[in-house]
Amino acid sequence: MVTQNDLEKLQELQEIIYEKIGLEKSIQEIPKLLGTQEEMLVRLKKAFIDKNADYEKIKAEEIELKNKLFETESLREKNEKNMEIVTTQREIEALDKEIKDLSEKEQLCRKDLQQKEKILFELDNHIKQQTAMIEQQEKELEDRRKKIQAEISDKQKQLDALRKKESKLTDNLDAEVVFKFERIIKNKMGIGIVAIKGNVCHGCHMILPVQFANEVRIGEEFVFCPYCSRILFYEESSEGEEDYFNTEDTGTLSDLDDMDDEEEEDDEEEEIVNIDSEEE
Repeated sequence: MVTQNDLEKLQELQEIIYEKIGLEKSIQEIPKLLGTQEEMLVRLKKAFIDKNADYEKIKAEEIELKNKLFETESLREKNEKNMEIVTTQREIEALDKEIKDLSEKEQLCRKDLQQKEKILFELDNHIKQQTAMIEQQEKELEDRRKKIQAEISDKQKQLDALRKKESKLTDNLDAEVVFKFERIIKNKMGIGIVAIKGNVCHGCHMILPVQFANEVRIGEEFVFCPYCSRILFYEESSEGEEDYFNTEDTGTLSDLDDMDDEEEEDDEEEEIVNIDSEEE
């Protein structure tokens, strides 16, 4: 027999379960808030690695140019000294041409070297900025993680307290009923138990058979609405019961299936009439 105390327990349990579901969802969703910051940090680190790779590549090219410049300068200076010891005009002209070619190569090396130094300077500044941004982002992310962990811990405590309350309320209730009840609350926006007034469910506002409404009224066991699945409890009317019951489109629950059978029979009879008409 379903007592008034059982119904009151369910109504109290409904609030606890709905709050518990909200907390569980919140605990699952909170870490996702870090997603954007973590993605940004990953992008910053990738850009930092790419810039460092560019820097190392340009740095290697700079070293190569410096070595080339040193070799060119050394060779030019050597040839300039040789100008003092050559004697023939032909040797002087050949050496002079070589010195000019080396001077041109030297100028090109210096020009290329200046470009490399400029690029390295810009890359170095960019890398320093990225390093600062990464450090700041990591600090903010760590602070955010600590706050989120504290928030989750606080919500977990609330959840544990609710589960204890839930356990006390469900001690003497049928486990299957509690299981169904929780699923209904999840699917029905927190409302798992509603009144039936007359023979109208006030959860889905569907008209139920009078016989079914009487079963809810008697209260021998928990009854679920066949339309919205919520647990039903009977609520007395201030009006006369005869006026209170809505008898439009009602009958027994089996009538819901019988209506389909009758429609099929009508269709079969209609087909037979059509065939007879064609034969005539």
